[in-house]
Amino acid sequence: MVRGYMSNTELETAVHAFGSRCSNISRVYSIGKSVNHFPLWVIEISDKPRQRESEPAFKFIGNVHGDEPVGREVLMHLANCLCDNYLKDSLATLIIENMHLHILPIMNPDGFALRWRGNANNIDLNRDFPDQFFPVNNDIDYRQPETRAIMNWVKQEHFTASASLHGGALVANYPWDGTRDTSKHYYGCPDDKTFQHMASVYSRSHYNMSLSKEFEGGITNGAFWYPIYGGMQDWNYIHGGCFELTLEISDTKWPKADELPIIWEHNRMSMLNLLASLIKIARTGLLSKLRFQWPIPSYIGH
Repeated sequence: MVRGYMSNTELETAVHAFGSRCSNISRVYSIGKSVNHFPLWVIEISDKPRQRESEPAFKFIGNVHGDEPVGREVLMHLANCLCDNYLKDSLATLIIENMHLHILPIMNPDGFALRWRGNANNIDLNRDFPDQFFPVNNDIDYRQPETRAIMNWVKQEHFTASASLHGGALVANYPWDGTRDTSKHYYGCPDDKTFQHMASVYSRSHYNMSLSKEFEGGITNGAFWYPIYGGMQDWNYIHGGCFELTLEISDTKWPKADELPIIWEHNRMSMLNLLASLIKIARTGLLSKLRFQWPIPSYIGH
């Protein structure tokens, strides 16, 4: 199954090789380690890496589920695309000079090595975050190390927005992911319109996501699709003031390796346009204004 995909060690080498090749616009750092002590490497891309600026910060996270590895490959393509096109392409240059982009290609290296969904403890990391409706899940001492690493990272970097990459469907998903009564229905967060806009930017820029027959416009409210609890998306929004999307970018969870270049091309403009749209929104002051409203009450919704 891993044939044609980078192993964890090969991915680690690729991350550091990128850091060396593109050192003028990047830094490489670790936010922690997995259960089996594999470092969680991040690439920061900016014209002023390591510096704090009044610019939006965005994070991409891949391979949250071990058996959905497309994100790790696509995110390395994105990093190299930006590096190769800096000062040559206006869109790449806009992104690099007006935001701090942080890329974590793999959140769940142990699950990938084991070729299963959860981490080494077989815990689904996208059900492991504190949840607004079930506070029994809120003791940080019971979090998995990968989950704690993300939580600490979010609180340290103060991301404006983010997206995690998954496989198994083709849709841009936005909060809320769960409902108070656990039933399946549309349950919008206070910034529902902003999330719909972000999701639509991704979907409309994609090769065929917006043409979906299952999801109108290629986007969906998470609770309307199917409710989940302990998800990373809602936690980012509530506790980090971070506008996070969950992007399902491949109909197949683990596609054949020769399909990866096509999947990258189908998602390339979606990723670039999502980042560019965040810069535009941030310039209006809307997101920075909303950041002062956290934490939001858990009862808000519709």
